[in-house]
Amino acid sequence: MLLWLGLWAWGAWAQRLPLWWLGAAAALNLLTFFTYALDKSAAQRGTWRTRESHLHLLALLGGWPAAWWAQQWLRHKSRKQDFRAVYWGTVVLNCVALAVWTLRPQTLREVLSFL
Repeated sequence: MLLWLGLWAWGAWAQRLPLWWLGAAAALNLLTFFTYALDKSAAQRGTWRTRESHLHLLALLGGWPAAWWAQQWLRHKSRKQDFRAVYWGTVVLNCVALAVWTLRPQTLREVLSFL
């Protein structure tokens, strides 16, 4: 998590990330935590659940810190090994993308132009 915070700080300081992205990241993390909380509540009540793919998408987009806190604090999705393996994959992908964006933005442009 310190690496992720450091990349955000560097990106903002070096003006490689727009400042409004910090607010968007905070909002995404709040949304992620509340989505986990709602899913935990639904699991306890036996009602409609949030798809695991949606939880993973929120993590991949940058909500993984809040997902981690929700897993620990709410004790939700913290034992399911398949879920956790995919979750940690989303963490790695998000951190790599953020690192490329902040440290080597020209590489990201080249990759995107290739696609």
